[in-house]
Amino acid sequence: MENSAKLLEHSLLVIWNDRNAERRLQAMENIYADDMAFYESNEGPAIVGNQAINDLISKLQQQWPLEFEFQLNGPASINHHVQHVAWNLGIPGQAPEATGMDIAIIKDGKIKSLHLFLNLPPA
Repeated sequence: MENSAKLLEHSLLVIWNDRNAERRLQAMENIYADDMAFYESNEGPAIVGNQAINDLISKLQQQWPLEFEFQLNGPASINHHVQHVAWNLGIPGQAPEATGMDIAIIKDGKIKSLHLFLNLPPA
């Protein structure tokens, strides 16, 4: 799957949308490197490893309505070992509560690092 931008699409649609932590962790084994680093912002340290990332997803999902899900704004794109996808988060059919993009670095057929760029509302 390394030459396909599907890794990043599956990261959002299969992992981040799944509210079952056990199933999510199993999916991570096929998509994320064991020592994958997730960079949520430039201010904080990386969150490293599937269990730590899974715990973060559970924590975030507890703050969202059950209907919230990630939706792609279009297919992910790839340039050698870098993948990019833009997304919306919210209730399908309604205006998104959040938008952003993910950039992934791929190594050995899995996501090695994932960088979140959240679009902040105007101040």
